[in-house]
Amino acid sequence: MGSKDLKLLDVFSYESLVHAVAGAMCFKTCDLIPFFFCTLCTVDDKRKTKSTPAILSEIIKEEGLLAPYRGWFPVICSLCCSNFVYFYCFHTLKATWLRGQRSTPGRDLIIGIAAGVVNVLVTTPLWVVNTRLKLQGARFRNEDIRPTHYKGITDAFVQIMQQEGVGALWNGTFPSLLLVLNPAVQFMIYEGLKRQLMRGVHRELSSVEVFLIGAIAKAIATTMTYPLQTVQSVLRFGQHGQPADQSRLLNSLRSVMYLLTNRVRKWGMLGLFKGLEAKLLQTVLTAALMFLLYEKIASTTFRVMGVKRTMSSH
Repeated sequence: MGSKDLKLLDVFSYESLVHAVAGAMCFKTCDLIPFFFCTLCTVDDKRKTKSTPAILSEIIKEEGLLAPYRGWFPVICSLCCSNFVYFYCFHTLKATWLRGQRSTPGRDLIIGIAAGVVNVLVTTPLWVVNTRLKLQGARFRNEDIRPTHYKGITDAFVQIMQQEGVGALWNGTFPSLLLVLNPAVQFMIYEGLKRQLMRGVHRELSSVEVFLIGAIAKAIATTMTYPLQTVQSVLRFGQHGQPADQSRLLNSLRSVMYLLTNRVRKWGMLGLFKGLEAKLLQTVLTAALMFLLYEKIASTTFRVMGVKRTMSSH
């Protein structure tokens, strides 16, 4: 069997498919935590209330108890697709590069960035539609935000392409590409901590260990990249009011800088982290549960199918 055949086996391997399916399933299971108010806090910056619990209370009072779960179906679909692509790419690239060798934090980071870039380019249209559906019907305090009327995922795709052009489906791609550092740093820390705990001992980590290192990895990654995440949400919503430029890349860069400086001007440096506690509440618990379920699903699947899990996956 030649080297090309071996590379094809790495790309279309059963092990990568198990990791991808486990990643998609665990996020679908554990992302039932309220997510709507995190995006609303970043998009609607005209609310007088500053603290996240107060904003959430305000939203529920105005729009009802189910308001925090608005748009849950497109979010779950986007998360499943995004996680499948990311986990598949991450473990495929890892298997292709390492070929049974022990990984390092530097390699994990590079592989995570590469997997993140592929994921962003493939799934950004889903996230643009998801953001708009999630906020449809919300009562904004910002009068500059125009209400949208989409009947569903397919209708949102059609309307955006007809009214704004196909390129609008990739709104926010530039900050998203910068934000591949978030899952890359998260996986680097998670895999590094996992290797430290398993050093010299061939065993599976306990549920508590997986939960804790998953939470720590996500908390660090989210805090580091949060200012860019707020910019990403605003750009995906498509109503940030920045004039278009002939160069799409230049316009994206200017939009990112404009939104960041505008946020600092309005709220000070701490304004870059406005809503961070809500994001941490949502993502840290979700990520910890995700890693726990992911490890259990993958481990059980390998055990049931009688397939030996390679050391490079650890």
